[in-house]
Amino acid sequence: MENEAPIVNRVDQIKDRLNEMKDERLKVRANMGRSRIVERNGRLVQVHPSLFIVEVEERRGRTSRQSYQYVDVLTGTVELFDVETGERLFDFVVEEQE
Repeated sequence: MENEAPIVNRVDQIKDRLNEMKDERLKVRANMGRSRIVERNGRLVQVHPSLFIVEVEERRGRTSRQSYQYVDVLTGTVELFDVETGERLFDFVVEEQE
């Protein structure tokens, strides 16, 4: 169980960095299951203890709010990118054990 502390630290790192990025624009790529991947651009509007909220741009100028958990970023289910550079914001890799 020596891997538990680093995972908690990584979640805290994600939360801290996102807290610093509040109100910044980013691209979200979320794996919704069944080979369905959703990509949207939005603005990070809120950071909470267990999740963060992105206001995403919809069709016809509408916006909606989507919430994601930090652990989803850690596992790669949700990927976050800088809108301007396309650079992936978090590069944590969860490797399968053989």
